[in-house]
Amino acid sequence: MSAGSKSEVPKAAAGAKRTEAAFHEEQDLGRAYDVALLRRLWPFVRPHSRHLVASLALLVLLAATQLVRPLLMGRVVAHAGAGEGSLLLRDGLVLAAFVVGGQTVSFLQTYIMQIGGARAMADLRAAVFGFFQRLSLRYFDRTPVGRLVTRATGDIDALGELFASGVLNAIGDLFALIGIVVVMLALHARLSLVAFAALPVVALVVNYVRKRSREAFRDIRTKTARLNAFLNEQVAGVAVVQAYAREAHMQHEFDVINDAYRDANKRSIFYEAMLDAAIEMVSTVCVASMLWWAGVGRTGDPTITFALVVTLTQYVRQFFEPVSLLAQRYTILQSAMSGAERIFQLLDEEDVEAEGEASREPVPAELEGSPALELEGVTFAYKPSVPVLSDVSLTVARGEKVALVGATGAGKSTVAGLFLRLYEVEVGAVRVLGRDVRAQDRVTMRERFSVVPQDVFLFTGTVLSNVAISDEAPDRARVERALRQIGALELFERREGGLDARVDERGANFSAGERQLIAFARALYRDTPIVVLDEATASIDSNTEKRMQTALEVVMQGRTSLVIAHRLSTIRAVDRIIVFHKGRVVETGSHDSLIAKGGVYARLHRLQFARERAAHVGGEVAPVSAE
Repeated sequence: MSAGSKSEVPKAAAGAKRTEAAFHEEQDLGRAYDVALLRRLWPFVRPHSRHLVASLALLVLLAATQLVRPLLMGRVVAHAGAGEGSLLLRDGLVLAAFVVGGQTVSFLQTYIMQIGGARAMADLRAAVFGFFQRLSLRYFDRTPVGRLVTRATGDIDALGELFASGVLNAIGDLFALIGIVVVMLALHARLSLVAFAALPVVALVVNYVRKRSREAFRDIRTKTARLNAFLNEQVAGVAVVQAYAREAHMQHEFDVINDAYRDANKRSIFYEAMLDAAIEMVSTVCVASMLWWAGVGRTGDPTITFALVVTLTQYVRQFFEPVSLLAQRYTILQSAMSGAERIFQLLDEEDVEAEGEASREPVPAELEGSPALELEGVTFAYKPSVPVLSDVSLTVARGEKVALVGATGAGKSTVAGLFLRLYEVEVGAVRVLGRDVRAQDRVTMRERFSVVPQDVFLFTGTVLSNVAISDEAPDRARVERALRQIGALELFERREGGLDARVDERGANFSAGERQLIAFARALYRDTPIVVLDEATASIDSNTEKRMQTALEVVMQGRTSLVIAHRLSTIRAVDRIIVFHKGRVVETGSHDSLIAKGGVYARLHRLQFARERAAHVGGEVAPVSAE
């Protein structure tokens, strides 16, 4: 290894530690059997319980057919030894029928069990996704998206292994093991006890491998989460990695994480192979011991026949088949219970959007003259003891166009989030159309808003479906009218497919300006009385600013408008400007009055235009600040 490589390894290890810290919760596998979790899972399984009942019934039938087969084999051997051709043919055909029947029952049992399990897990996944829709934005702010995706995919898949991998077949295996012991003892107790003399060794081996497999499986799960986290981050940030020529460094980080994942799998494979070899060795010793005893005792015990030995040998082999799967099924069961625990911990999360009064009645007459938007004495913090807004009060009259201005982090976007009730306030009141937002139905209230964000999110689909995102049945004529109003219809019709042009994930095949125009068109298509433009033109280059300004004016026309922008040139047409500084309202007034006042707004305005002039001539200026 080169010196350069050696120097990179500690850095790669540090990267692995970062991902380990982010996924520490994946390490705890919990108990392998938890009645409380199974009780909570039951409501999802109950609608498909007929599959479960049918599958369990078939398991019992399958165990019965497996018990009969060695007896038939022994009869076939006995008839062959005695030269009884007709009886040999009869029992041979019966044995063949049992084999075919047993395989048919096995197929039906597996199919029915997995169909029922797949449907139950689909219901559970739908419940988890539905719960995602009700979680508050505050919860998403503090929870990694990857972890939530794992709950709806990996954890549910782990729980589904209860059905898919045949873990529940352990019930049938239990019936089979008990039946084998009873039948063997009934056929010949002494030979059976000789065959079972090595069972304590099997118990010790299985227990040892079970513990080690548990540790290995837990390690695999942790390393898998770590690897997935690293890959997700690197794929998302590949442009930055390439721009800073960090490919070699990231390759070293990946190699460390990948090697750890490989080693974890090697340990798991080792213990699985050990168990298989140990079970095979012990079962062979059991058969050999029984054969030796039968050979020694046969002269003195006429009940020991060749057919009996063949029958008991078949039973011994059959006995050890489910035993060899015991450790694997235990680990899967343990993983399933761990996944269930994390899923139900999520479903127990209390940070959900509270429901207000579910009413779609028109605004009462006594409230018609109230402000469209109002904050009264609002103090808000995303994290305790770090307030973003402090005792903020403001009003926006119906039809008024108001701009919120301030340095980054001053609390402007938070105000918009509070009006949309994306966050709940604990101090003060937030009112929309004269009513406290906590007393309104969330869906009904939000139907009065259109939002044009800075970071426009486009969904996979078409231009048509993205403009009409608020409509389950898009109206093409309305979409065309909305795009025409902002002067963008021709722009999108020039694309291959026109309004039916494909939109890739997050709108990656559209420019920032095109995405912004779609956001403006969304607002016009929805045609609501209130529009929120959250830094709607901050990411648009100057060449397209004129088109954006036109769209901005069209969207605001005749509507109550709340504009949040750093590009101060875009808000001169508003009726009033409210200036924020460190979470407080410090100034309010028109553009001209605030410039004349020479306060925070005037300083922001001066610095921003200085930056634009410097950029135009290639100079530099300090970042905009309200300090």
